[in-house]
Order: sequence, then structure tokens, then C-alpha cells
Amino acid sequence: MSDAPLRLAAVERRFKTEAGELPVLRGAELTLAAGEIVALVAPSGTGKSTLLHLAGLLEKPDAGEVFVEGRAAGSLSDDARTAIRRNTIGFVYQFHHLLPEFTAEENIALPQMAAGIARGAAGVRARELLAAFGLTGRESHRPGKLSGGEQQRVAIARALANRPRILLADEPTGNLDVGTSDRVFNELLEQVRGHGVAALVATHNPDLARRMDRIVTLADGRIVPAGIGLS
Repeated sequence: MSDAPLRLAAVERRFKTEAGELPVLRGAELTLAAGEIVALVAPSGTGKSTLLHLAGLLEKPDAGEVFVEGRAAGSLSDDARTAIRRNTIGFVYQFHHLLPEFTAEENIALPQMAAGIARGAAGVRARELLAAFGLTGRESHRPGKLSGGEQQRVAIARALANRPRILLADEPTGNLDVGTSDRVFNELLEQVRGHGVAALVATHNPDLARRMDRIVTLADGRIVPAGIGLS
């Protein structure tokens, strides 16, 4: 599966502490296929965020390799890695991190313009995504005028703005009530499967995890199939 959107091969990550070196990932292996959505369910402190940062090229592994569409990314320059993040990878966080001084449409248009898309075309794409996420009529609203669920839908739309092959989400519905969480996840699922995006979603919600294609967890720094407490 060398042409898979994302593959982690024997990835290791260690951090230096006052007590010595702390291994977080020890030979982690994972492959994501196009159109597949995978749940990452693991206790806090086991390395979920570290794994997402490595997969998203925000950090470099101490050993092993991260392949994006078959291309080894570990030895690439910072500029090349930034270009991959901008054009191939979308990020969604639990706290939306929208720019408060810009409207919903502008928050989605800006990453497109950073990728070289003309303002007009970026606006068209932004409005299409807002409509797809049920936010028609909210285009000119700034984040402070949107509900928590609406803000998170804007954040997901922003992550999809540049038509990424890979979507990485860190507790994307963790800050929402049950009803809003379900709606946001449904829309995320439709976008991922409808457009062939490979998605890795960290979540503590077992109900959402069961609706994904498979569930993995972290054990002793390795990625393994999950099952306990989720069946």
C-alpha cells in the first residue's frame, strides 16, 4: 500500500525529561486508505496528540518514517513539509481555533488563498462548504456570533477547504453536547466518505468510535486494534 494517503512505518518518538528519556511511541505502524475513517481511542497521556502531530508533519519522528501518498516526509525540508500540510493534510481540533476577527466565510477562504487560490474562487468554495455543513446564512457571521456547534462545523469546513487527501482530528466533538456532536460527526463522515479522504479521529466517545471503519488504540507506544470497552 505504498500509494496509501498516509502510512506510519515503525515510528518512534522520545522526549527528554529531567528523569531521563521518555519513550512515547515505539515502532508505531498505521496505514490509512482513501475514504477510510479510523478512530483512535486511548487514555490521556498515551501519545495520541504526539501521534497526530507526527502524522501531520508537525513533528519529525526520532526513528521510522511517515509516508504521505507514498512519499517519505521525514527527510524533507521544512518548506516541503509545510507545503504538504497546506495542500494534502487537513486538521481539526477540539477547540476550533477560528480567527475571531474574520467571518465564517473568510476563515475558510484564507487557507485557500494561502495555497494560491484567487479570492473569488476561495469564496465560492467556502460558501459551498458552509452550505454542505448546514450553515447557509452564516457566511458573514464572526465566530463570536456562532454557536459552539456552528463554530466547529466551520472549523471542519476550513480543514477541508483545500481538498486534502488526509484529515486528522483531535477530539473534534469533545467540546459539544450530545445532539450537536452527533450532527457534526454525521457531516464529517459524509464529507470523508463522499470525497475519498483518509481520516484519523482521536476521540473519547465510544459511540462515535463504533461508527467508524475501525478502532485502534495505543499500547506500550504501539498502535493496536481496540476492542475492550468498545464492543
